[in-house]
Amino acid sequence: MFEQEQALGFSSVSTNIRMTVIKLKSGGLWIHAPIAPTKECIQLLKELEAPVEYIILPTFAYEHKIFVGPFSRKFPKAQVFVAPRQWSWPINLPLEFFGIFKSRPLKDEDDSTPWSDEIEQKVLSSPEVGIGPYVEVAFYHKKSKTLLVTDAVIFVPRDPPQCISVESLLQSARNGLAVKLLSKGREVKDEPVVDSKLTRQKGWERMVLQILFLGPSNLLEPTSSFAQMSQKLIVSPIVKTLVFSKVPEKVRDWIDRIATDWRFTRIIPAHFAGPINANRSDFLAAFAFLDELLGEKSNKTPAFSLLFSSLMGRAASYFPPDDMKTLSSLDQFLVSVGAVKKTVSGRKR
Repeated sequence: MFEQEQALGFSSVSTNIRMTVIKLKSGGLWIHAPIAPTKECIQLLKELEAPVEYIILPTFAYEHKIFVGPFSRKFPKAQVFVAPRQWSWPINLPLEFFGIFKSRPLKDEDDSTPWSDEIEQKVLSSPEVGIGPYVEVAFYHKKSKTLLVTDAVIFVPRDPPQCISVESLLQSARNGLAVKLLSKGREVKDEPVVDSKLTRQKGWERMVLQILFLGPSNLLEPTSSFAQMSQKLIVSPIVKTLVFSKVPEKVRDWIDRIATDWRFTRIIPAHFAGPINANRSDFLAAFAFLDELLGEKSNKTPAFSLLFSSLMGRAASYFPPDDMKTLSSLDQFLVSVGAVKKTVSGRKR
């Protein structure tokens, strides 16, 4: 199993995007969530001295879909498999528009795939939560006991990924307009930015909070909020608020099937840290907020996870209230204009 990462974002706000490569028993390569096929990326793949056999798009999300077409053209003999119910916004364009041709849909628990003896899959396909459905396919690599997800969970590392440039970190560390607007009313001075480990760390912390919350409460002093959001397996606040909270039964069914059937010992998401040393209890604890939304413990929850989830779930699901204000207001606005559903699986919130 191999990984490659690239920076994704702009100027002062960037994160990493990850491609995972598995060498199958056939000798070919199985590519999960391909990244931009740069010369460096292609050269690293060629060094594996194995043909690319399968290219996997595990989500509907634009930041992953956009690379599949260019990547597949570099390996025209590879078969392309995509998550079902693909859509785009503001115009719902066909996959061919993105350069994805002759693709095959990924199906839930499909044992007829060419890789089914080595890699299993489970599909989360929700009802429309607004402008479109949330679709993500999770995979389990049996030999390495690894769970592969796209956006379902993340683990924010303390230090920035190596693919994030120093220039981006220093730009984020500047007291620009965003910092002045999100400083809890404190005076913000235009101070010179000197390259140092502390300055780079401040830039990374500010990046993370903007990615997670869109409008965090205090970019001037980000350390406290960053400490509460890093070094633990969580569901992104954006995904939790705008998607998973709308369809908790669907999400609960998906994560319970994952935790019941797959005995993974590590997780590789498509963003932030990876691989993460985490098991089924850690995974379920990240989704403890579903219990509150559903009003009771799910009967499907595996018994082995109950104790851990009760102890750790609250910590994994806790997000600083002040930082959540902008995201909560955005949710209310999107509901008011009809862009996001108001109901939670048919029940009023």
